[in-house]
Amino acid sequence: MRLRHYLRPLALLPAGMGLPSAVSLAGGRFAFSLVELIERGDHATKRSVMTLSEIVAWSQCQPAHVSERIEERLTHLISARASLTGRGLELGLERPRLMAVLNVTPDSFSDGGEFFDAERAIEHGRDLLAAGADLIDVGGESTRPGATPVPVAEECWRVLPVITAMTAQGAQLSIDTRRAEVMQAALAAGAMLINDVSGLAGDDASLAVAAESSATVVLMHMSGEPATMQAAPVYQDVVLDVFDWLEARVAACAIAGIPRGRIIVDPGIGFGKTLDHNLAILRQLTLFHGLGVPLLLGVSRKRFVAELSRGEPPKARLAGTLAAGQAALDQGCQMLRVHDLAEAIQARAVWEGLH
Repeated sequence: MRLRHYLRPLALLPAGMGLPSAVSLAGGRFAFSLVELIERGDHATKRSVMTLSEIVAWSQCQPAHVSERIEERLTHLISARASLTGRGLELGLERPRLMAVLNVTPDSFSDGGEFFDAERAIEHGRDLLAAGADLIDVGGESTRPGATPVPVAEECWRVLPVITAMTAQGAQLSIDTRRAEVMQAALAAGAMLINDVSGLAGDDASLAVAAESSATVVLMHMSGEPATMQAAPVYQDVVLDVFDWLEARVAACAIAGIPRGRIIVDPGIGFGKTLDHNLAILRQLTLFHGLGVPLLLGVSRKRFVAELSRGEPPKARLAGTLAAGQAALDQGCQMLRVHDLAEAIQARAVWEGLH
């Protein structure tokens, strides 16, 4: 296969304190002047560290398709991310945003069905809104490892009353689903964003629904299905493989009529990935800014925290969650998906004070 080229920003510094040659990362708080050039072939991957001026000079000596790709990568890395709009959504990205989780399921890994009852879910949603959630992500199907699908009618029955009630409260809502029918019903009830763990690839009608709705979409990477995704996942290079898959989904969205300005990507920590896979992604998050869209990360209460620590249950993984989230913000991540909203808001406040 033809060599594929990637750029990963290195040595981030606050934008106002960078070297004269530094450029802003995604128009945010950090700047970079060094990049890792990754050249990937069928049998080998070569990595080189270069300054920005060196990478530009190098690319000018390459074949046209390579220089064009490098120019595109650099443009994506430095372009400011526009505010998220559409269907009433108004969410600027001048600061990291917090997507609060609201699971209306009996079998969620994180809360064990605590908010399966609609009234309890609505009450919790009001609490999240009052606490300062930027976005509330409502889901009616567990996608934990080993989970089995639920019927579309059941998923709608779970989420629609909550979305309707929270819309009346003025909340900005996303629908966490893989099903086009659920997406359509949730959007009609007031949801503004589609958060799909299958990257709009799990249902043949999803792309069309998303394109026609004007909703913002989150494209997440998942290897396999929730029921089997943790059964020995294998990658050639997990970071590059996930990048390639997300890049292909962004391209599929463009063909379907979903512009880049309505797309967010999520590398899918814990979805068909081992501990080592998760850590590799977390260490190299800056690579994903090369997709030219905002980056969302879901590390909240994930199993990798317990694997690195002492095997704690989901609700006892707050400290590790906050540490991983802050590391993501230090790499320019624009949004975190969280369960413990008040604690995440406090952590963000300290992070913003430091930056």
